[in-house]
Amino acid sequence: MRSDGRRVDELRPMQFEVDFTEQPLGSVLCSMGRTRVLCTVCEEASVPRWMKGSGKGWLTAEYSMLPGATNTRSDREASRGKVSGRTMEIQRLIGRSLRAVVRLENLGERTLWVDCDVLQADGGTRTASISGAFVAVALGLGRLDRAGAFKAPVLRDQVAAISVGVVDGKPVLDLPYVEDSTAEVDMNVIATGSGRFVEVQGTGEEATFVRRELDALLDLALGGIETIATCQREAIEAAGFTLARLLSPES
Repeated sequence: MRSDGRRVDELRPMQFEVDFTEQPLGSVLCSMGRTRVLCTVCEEASVPRWMKGSGKGWLTAEYSMLPGATNTRSDREASRGKVSGRTMEIQRLIGRSLRAVVRLENLGERTLWVDCDVLQADGGTRTASISGAFVAVALGLGRLDRAGAFKAPVLRDQVAAISVGVVDGKPVLDLPYVEDSTAEVDMNVIATGSGRFVEVQGTGEEATFVRRELDALLDLALGGIETIATCQREAIEAAGFTLARLLSPES
């Protein structure tokens, strides 16, 4: 048993609160344990200049952590005049992960802006951002679809993410901060609902790991992502949308 009483293969309590705010095309408050991320999606009726005339759409993401998200206040990056390297890395990861399952060629010449704002951080903010953002994107696409915006399916699959790691010599799933800060190995795994990997970020923290441990971590992650994908579908359907309508199989 772990410090919070979970099994090594057990996720923290998870919830997707859909339409948490009213103005965006789609919004979700994603809770993974004590980590809470507000994910919103807005539409812009244009694409970057280099894509104009292509008939394709675009999706991009931004990420931020509110000053009071942790037990020590952090400065707003806007007040420092530049985005940190960590923030840039995370928002690029979110964008890549979502674009892996969105058929940009069927989106039309529009841009989907995805914003992930961390309200409270207790480990796994980037993975919660990806899992919550997919639900928000699905809600937004569902509303555009109802308005007749698409002539073909705009999603290949779902996408979700989770952290895994080696703590006290044991592979564990979904690390809160107390485990993440002491893990011998720390890994973030992003995969589709059908179990295809989008990205794997893993590193030994003053330690190394062997193939057997890597396989165990990936197995834990895929099991967790399967559970998250089920919760994503339930949240989307509870909002009155059918994910299958937006999906077409991977070619």
